[in-house]
Amino acid sequence: MKPARLTRFVSSIVFAAAPGVAAATPPQVGGPEYRDAALPVEKRVADLLGRMTLAEKVAQVSAANWQHTYLDDPRTHKFSPAVAAKLIKNGIGAITRPHDKKDPQGALAFANDLQRYLVTQTRLGIPALLHEEALHGLTVPGATSFPQAIALAATFDPALVEEVFTVAARQARNRGVHHVLAPVLDVARDPRWGRIEETYGEDPHLVSRLGVAAIRGFQGRRSGKQSDAPYDADRVMATGKHFTAHGQPEGGRNTAPGNVSPHVIHEVFLPPFLAAVREADLATIMASYNEVDGQPPHGNKALLDDLLRREIGFKGMIVSDYFGIAELQKRHHVVVDVREAGRRAIEAGIDIELPEPEAFTRLAEDVKAGHVPAAALDRAVSQVLRAKFMMGLFERPYVEPATVEPERAADRALARRAAEEAIILLKNDRGLLPLDPAKLKSIAVIGPNAVPCRLGGYSGVPTQAVGVVDGVKARLGGKVQVLSAEGCGLTMGGRGWVDDVVELSDPAEDARLVADAARLAASADVTLLVLGQNEQLSREGWADNHRGDRMELGLVGRQNELARAVLATGKPVVLLLIHGGPLAIPELAAEIPAILDGFYLGEETGTAVAAVLFGDANPAGRLPVTVPRSGGALPAYYNYKPSARRLYLFEQEGPLWPFGHGLSYTTFKYDKPVVMPARIPVSGKARVTVTVRNTGKRAGDEVVQLYLHDLVSSVTRPVQELKGFRRVNLKAGESKRIEFVLGPDELSLLDANMKRVVEPGRFEIMVGGSSAHTQSAVLDVVQ
Repeated sequence: MKPARLTRFVSSIVFAAAPGVAAATPPQVGGPEYRDAALPVEKRVADLLGRMTLAEKVAQVSAANWQHTYLDDPRTHKFSPAVAAKLIKNGIGAITRPHDKKDPQGALAFANDLQRYLVTQTRLGIPALLHEEALHGLTVPGATSFPQAIALAATFDPALVEEVFTVAARQARNRGVHHVLAPVLDVARDPRWGRIEETYGEDPHLVSRLGVAAIRGFQGRRSGKQSDAPYDADRVMATGKHFTAHGQPEGGRNTAPGNVSPHVIHEVFLPPFLAAVREADLATIMASYNEVDGQPPHGNKALLDDLLRREIGFKGMIVSDYFGIAELQKRHHVVVDVREAGRRAIEAGIDIELPEPEAFTRLAEDVKAGHVPAAALDRAVSQVLRAKFMMGLFERPYVEPATVEPERAADRALARRAAEEAIILLKNDRGLLPLDPAKLKSIAVIGPNAVPCRLGGYSGVPTQAVGVVDGVKARLGGKVQVLSAEGCGLTMGGRGWVDDVVELSDPAEDARLVADAARLAASADVTLLVLGQNEQLSREGWADNHRGDRMELGLVGRQNELARAVLATGKPVVLLLIHGGPLAIPELAAEIPAILDGFYLGEETGTAVAAVLFGDANPAGRLPVTVPRSGGALPAYYNYKPSARRLYLFEQEGPLWPFGHGLSYTTFKYDKPVVMPARIPVSGKARVTVTVRNTGKRAGDEVVQLYLHDLVSSVTRPVQELKGFRRVNLKAGESKRIEFVLGPDELSLLDANMKRVVEPGRFEIMVGGSSAHTQSAVLDVVQ
């Protein structure tokens, strides 16, 4: 999603000018049915819809970006009723990011003033939905910044992910927010794509399990009869995005066509959305910027209505990505103007335009002229109203200012635990890690990511953020000398993630910094080299002048030179990577004895890194994406088809590190998996059991992973497919028996006629600690 661009809200749009509308009076007891909280939501929606004018309906399918519509007075930075009386006199569907450039109390005061105006000064008194970003924590000042999504994926821990977003939901509601634009359910199959950091990785099963967990955190555990119950007061509506096939753009370029087959769409990209809708009662879904088979999703009725609503069974609200409707004309050129884009989008199934009115501004005229069916508008309005009733906005439109609380100690502790669980031990030759402080007099912490706490994209401003140097110093408490040097820069100044122009650091200055860092490393007992990316080097490329995708996957700038200079000192070196997307570093992978990977670890980065570095925590993160040896080896995802990986000339076989890889400070041994029964009918189920032992001297977590391969099938199948995983803690010497169930859901495929079937045949069942290290058994499926 793009940040809301600086476009002026045009006061002459249809829904902002409804002459003759009387001012609202406060709702009365015994009033209209839509005011009666005891009635079913659908009945309240129908009653309210029947009372609305055309202008009021169009207002509900539009959002207003508060700072661009001047709803807050530029002089006082407070809500302006006078301006609102001109611009939103018929109401508004949603308010976009009300916390932008406001402190928590100011944002809450604005929200309450806005809702008070809508409730008391518009004819029907319909409150607005307020939405914010919450990719890895609520993106507002003072909220907890958890590890980035790709780092949360590395935990392979759905229970933890649910905890994280339960906290984010509570912090959102305390600030008057009802709707968050998260989680990202895209399956990321191209590491050049800058938005890979926003995803839960390259595997549809992993994305599904963690996506469901995130939604349950935001919304609570809702399914079945609970789907019609109002949300709890500490929950928000989640948004699954982006629908669909957004995670494998052509060339890895953001918003480029998703040139994939129907089989790939249904087998790879749809499962996370299917799970989100059917298991977690996902409230809203966002259409994607790309195109699928020549049709941009924002105007694709077959995708949004036939597939999403009718086939998958989604009953919630479909929202546009920011300015996505207008791009039907401006970028995709499938309509002649933005007005036609609005007509096409609402008929396709879009229910509300974000972040501000552009394509929907002429809907009233188009409905009157018969260019847009009235039923299409009524459907969209009903979805928006239903969301507001489900959120309890008519009963609780305001939030007490006292609810904006400081970050809780428990929230910060959860951020620290999440960061510890996310850290991946990629390599540990000769047991260099963990470091023993008692054997050290000094440690050098060197690199462009040594001091700053990198949070990644779509991040707020946490109350406190701990960088690696500060975390190491706090852990050592002055008993070991901590030396620090930048080593080299990454990019030049600016505002980071939002800057349009990205310039690499100055080579001459970097040469001086490299030399200084090498001298410092030579004087220390050991060096922690902290390399990777910052928020400018892999990010959402949301416009032609705001690039974010990558051609190459290596370290940028002078980081390799810095690493070589530090290695040349002959002192022990530990490499820590802090970054957004996979980094191809074959030379460093071969030369550096110990390598940790953190992706972006959130506000407790330094504390978690120090805990793992010195052995207070045992690393157990696993790679949620394959790390290739170079950009030329793409695609590199592990679940490829049998014909896909004939080697290039001079290519070394296999990735740098495989999907699911991660080491520990202890060791684990797997017994051979057992499948019972070993022969089942096509409708049957089998249990796969394996015993895992901690054969080392310390406790640790192991991520047990189950893969399968359909050996002969009517359509080609991947060589491996993740179908289950468990993160388990084992004490030294302890063993546990882990069980998985395989049935039609796991064994089925889409045949040549796009029908889901279980075909008779033999399946190879693989269990182990990564996709590359498994033991096998077989399962026979018979007719």
